[in-house]
Amino acid sequence: MEKVMLNNGVTMPVLGFGVFQIPDAKECERCVLDAIEVGYRSIDTAQIYGNEEAVGRAAEKSGVPREELFLTTKVWISNGGYEKAKASIDESLRKLRTDYLDLLLIHQPFNDYYGTYRAMEEANRAGKVRAIGVRNACARRLRYRPVHSPDRLLQSVQTFQQDVHVHVILPVNQFAENGRIGKLLHHAPVRHAGSIPFIFHIIEHDAQAFQAAFLDCIQR
Repeated sequence: MEKVMLNNGVTMPVLGFGVFQIPDAKECERCVLDAIEVGYRSIDTAQIYGNEEAVGRAAEKSGVPREELFLTTKVWISNGGYEKAKASIDESLRKLRTDYLDLLLIHQPFNDYYGTYRAMEEANRAGKVRAIGVRNACARRLRYRPVHSPDRLLQSVQTFQQDVHVHVILPVNQFAENGRIGKLLHHAPVRHAGSIPFIFHIIEHDAQAFQAAFLDCIQR
């Protein structure tokens, strides 16, 4: 499996399996087990998905050594702020049945996401998280420096990572050209993109076109 290097040198498989919209615990566990069996090693979940426990059980049952898996989860808006985020990170670790996360992201930059990020920095220093960053954030939000956090922003640790949603008809060129911080990590959810009729048609009826669209995402 090809890998991409994050800002702090941690390597991440370029292809991963996401569990968005698989709320049924048994179904999610089965899907993750199947994904690992066919070769996936990167599993992407989130607190709001409601299936971290199912992912944890599947990872444990798979028999694949923990160090060979790459687990990502995300702190949801309602857990924003230092204290709530700190508690939610420990809860995610418990649900995922692991001592550490490979990548932890702020799911969306709302609520007190500066406080959330401080909790994530602390978790990183404690060895609970290997890399941290933010998803679904525009450059304007990442440049903004409030009075209570002068000149810090979300880049005070080397592990900072921006995870940008992208697919064949959702380019990120404008984001990339407008004040990005560090390297962009492109997130290209095939099934999510499939909700767009044009892409859904490609997925269902034109394998060659789908392969071309998928390669486009990887090359970005």
